[in-house]
Amino acid sequence: MTKQPSATLTPLAMSALALLEERPMHPYEMYQLLLQRREDYIVKIRPGSLYHTVTRLAEQNLVHAEGTNRAGNRPERTTYGITEAGRTALRTRIAEILRKPVNEYPIFPVAMSEAHDLPAGEVIALLTERIGWLDTHIAEMDAVLAFLPVKGVPRRYWMVMEYLRAQADSEATWLRRIVRELRDGTLEWEQYTPEGVRITDATDDFGPDWGAAVTDDVLAQLRKGGVLPAEQ
Repeated sequence: MTKQPSATLTPLAMSALALLEERPMHPYEMYQLLLQRREDYIVKIRPGSLYHTVTRLAEQNLVHAEGTNRAGNRPERTTYGITEAGRTALRTRIAEILRKPVNEYPIFPVAMSEAHDLPAGEVIALLTERIGWLDTHIAEMDAVLAFLPVKGVPRRYWMVMEYLRAQADSEATWLRRIVRELRDGTLEWEQYTPEGVRITDATDDFGPDWGAAVTDDVLAQLRKGGVLPAEQ
């Protein structure tokens, strides 16, 4: 029995369907084309994962095999094309993502939320190194963004690079402020011994339990722009 399409397409599945929307091709050609187009800026691309994704799409009747071919001593390759159900699923998923922000749960905010478990000096060094990586990435994107218009590539194909660049620049700017505030003491931090052992002290503030103060009622009032009494 043919499986019904999944409610959610993975990023790699979306990329695969988008390629097949252009023309039928086999998974290895898809893999090469994704790398050539620098799609690895936005999607994690691995040959095994791509083959598995295409197989899943075929099981869901979102793509179909159009034929096989063999070149020389190379393994036989199956060419796939997109189905009407696949085209509908792709367009629906694109619309869903464009319409409403969702929490994608990236890992960096997790590390930042627990950064207080490290001494301030170490955090400063680590974030400074991260800023360096971001600056390098931004410079690379700036070069690409300057190059593409000269080559006459329509902006609709690479406007996502502008988004990625703005995102990286915003992060670097915020991190520079955090580093500056850690250095001058504006951002209060956990105290550690020279051996790196945290010095604990009893305080009445919420600390890591700050979320407990933001109840559903409080959040509803904040969304309305209400001013909360200090005791709340």
